[in-house]
Amino acid sequence: MRAALISMTVWSVLAQPADAACRQALALALDVSGSVDLREYRLQLDGLVTALNHPDVVNALLATPTAPVTLMVYEWSGPADQMILIPWTAVTGPQVLDDISATLAGTQRRNATPGTALGVAMSLGARYLDQQQGCWKRTLDISGDGQSNLGPRPRDVKESIARKGITINGLVIGSDAPDIGDRRQSEIGELSSYFRAEVITGPDAFVQTAIGFEAYAEAMTAKLKRELDGLAISVLQ
Repeated sequence: MRAALISMTVWSVLAQPADAACRQALALALDVSGSVDLREYRLQLDGLVTALNHPDVVNALLATPTAPVTLMVYEWSGPADQMILIPWTAVTGPQVLDDISATLAGTQRRNATPGTALGVAMSLGARYLDQQQGCWKRTLDISGDGQSNLGPRPRDVKESIARKGITINGLVIGSDAPDIGDRRQSEIGELSSYFRAEVITGPDAFVQTAIGFEAYAEAMTAKLKRELDGLAISVLQ
């Protein structure tokens, strides 16, 4: 109970108004559908914590304190099953990252519906990013280990999101335990192609791949570095 009260106090202090100076708004959407078991869920959250605390990512996040990155994290599954883990928070210093990391590390798996409503998750992310109109760049990151099977088609959703000036990048997670030969590479190749065709949109949008949830931390680190470094360098110049 004490930890929960501390967490609520932290977010009430850290939450920033939409018109604050903001270099980039970054919404991270994590797949918690039925295909993601408890072990994989833990690897995903712990992997995000590892990525956020990588020295290169920290340097990029904190490069311009007067125009910080605002960050949020939410989970997605079926059409009516999403939950915010980290509300919009301006990453203004190391303590903020420590608080975000502590919250993610302490998050427990909840019961989630088995469906994969990718289009709904994208639409929801765009609505969250609409709250950050003052940011110079707005980016939605979708992590997923499968194709959409419920709700609107991602291809149809991304057209309206692109008109908002939002970039969508993808992090594709491959099978942890392929049963034969090169099936792992084949599966992740197919899913990557699906995300490129159906999901990502915007200038310089890309798909990062993780060969299984064990590789999630490394893939998320690479993706965050790619998303953050260029904008940070251009601002400093």
